[in-house]
Amino acid sequence: MTKRLPTGITVLDRQLDGGIPAGSIVFLGADPASQSELILYELTAARGTLYLTTARSDQAVRDALDRSSVRTGNPTVRGVDGDGPVDQAHRLIRGLPEEANLIIDIVDVLERVEPARYQNFLNEVQTHMINTGGLTVLHGLKSANLPRNRGLTKHMSDIVFDLDTSVSGSEIENRLAIPKFRGGRALDETIKLRLTEEVDVDTSRDIA
Repeated sequence: MTKRLPTGITVLDRQLDGGIPAGSIVFLGADPASQSELILYELTAARGTLYLTTARSDQAVRDALDRSSVRTGNPTVRGVDGDGPVDQAHRLIRGLPEEANLIIDIVDVLERVEPARYQNFLNEVQTHMINTGGLTVLHGLKSANLPRNRGLTKHMSDIVFDLDTSVSGSEIENRLAIPKFRGGRALDETIKLRLTEEVDVDTSRDIA
């Protein structure tokens, strides 16, 4: 049986039979105006993490981790800009140790490169994850103008997390769907999350 790596988020680990299979690539799609980054931040507490930031500066990410209300680790944060982002990311990933996390936030910048080049990059990441027993999370934004390789990202990913954030009356609702789980069990229902001081299940009842 494939080893499971805990995400550090109790609610997810419980639903996923202990965590995510080692060697997996996970795509987390979320609205730009959401608290999806809290999921990434909690993941850094589970094990050593290389956090590649493509939009915010590396210092902005470090500051956000320091200020975060959720439990975090001490990840290595590196910036990847729009000048040859795939080459930059590949150089940084080569040195990842055994059973480490790789977070790319956001993957949109890499998704804009030529499809064959991007596909080759994802294959190399997958090979490295399998060889080291690590875990990759690709954080992508849901928007009207998706990068041309978003479909390829979802296809190549082993697991897809889809976080939907909406305003219902006076409440903000966050529902996590897991429609794809290669080598495991996709969830039949969404999980209602509370993204505040920690990532947890929202047990409040829905009132029709």
